Amino acid sequence: MREPDPAFWQRRRVLVTGSSGLLGSHLTALLHRLGAEVIALVRDRLPRSLLVSTGLIDQVTVVNGSVTDQALLQRVLVEYEVQSVFHLAAQTIVGHALANPVETMDVNIGGTYRLLEACRSYGGCGEIVVASSDKAYGQQEELPYRESFPMQGRYPYDVSKSCADLIARAYAATYGLPVTVTRLANLYGPGDLNFNRLIPGTIRSILLGAPVLVRSDGTLQREYLFVENGALGYLLLAEQVQEKRLGGEAFNFGQGGPLTVLEVVSAIKGVLEAPEAEVRILDEVEAEIQAQYLDSTKAHEVLGWQPQWNFEQGLERTVPWYREYLGL
Repeated sequence: MREPDPAFWQRRRVLVTGSSGLLGSHLTALLHRLGAEVIALVRDRLPRSLLVSTGLIDQVTVVNGSVTDQALLQRVLVEYEVQSVFHLAAQTIVGHALANPVETMDVNIGGTYRLLEACRSYGGCGEIVVASSDKAYGQQEELPYRESFPMQGRYPYDVSKSCADLIARAYAATYGLPVTVTRLANLYGPGDLNFNRLIPGTIRSILLGAPVLVRSDGTLQREYLFVENGALGYLLLAEQVQEKRLGGEAFNFGQGGPLTVLEVVSAIKGVLEAPEAEVRILDEVEAEIQAQYLDSTKAHEVLGWQPQWNFEQGLERTVPWYREYLGL
């Protein structure tokens, strides 16, 4: 796999929205190690997030505010003379989106076009990477998803990502803005505090000796990407936006194939050496697609990206963090 270029990032002024989230924390840490001057947009200071708990928040420039505040975004871009932008800020919980669609669309859609408009007004960004999602594809007759497929989300979260994806590419096509879009599989890794997600929730339940609660019937198929694989993909993409004229392009980043919910639970039980852990099938999920996974050939061939850690290796790097987090 191609490695990130330290010379590209050294002293580069980089804005990361959503920097206290799972991917945002890892991406910010990687940028900092490469010598970038990171400006982290933080809405809420989360004491147990990786950004805060590792002390990284004290080593980057922090701007407190929301991605829906266009005036703030314009000020930040100009004041810090930002060169690169990674837009990760979003409401990412599918269940929350179902219960609160207006908030989700305001943040995911409104936050995206406000940021892009601020970037257009500013005019100084060399590359802008916008986080879409595999959910943006919606229900398709053919799998795996390829970048040429239409955006056809149906449910609130999926629709919010479909819209943000289209808006990002519209700014590239209409205004020549150097915007690229990433569509990642379900992320997991150290620092994910959203325990209603399958992997962190399962790890916590098993470590605490509680039953693993599976919301679906266990047969839903998803692709899971270790967060550090995703962060490396973002850097490789950003480095090549100008060189390869990638504005308006979208890239899938996946681990290499789907797993059912019960296969994921079984793998976690194996890593934790807990074969007897109780699993309860609730079968109460609503508004979710049966199968979603990605074709990442374009990222392999154009960007030179490959996952450095497979699914099991990612779990082995993830579990110790939760042991420490839970004090076990």
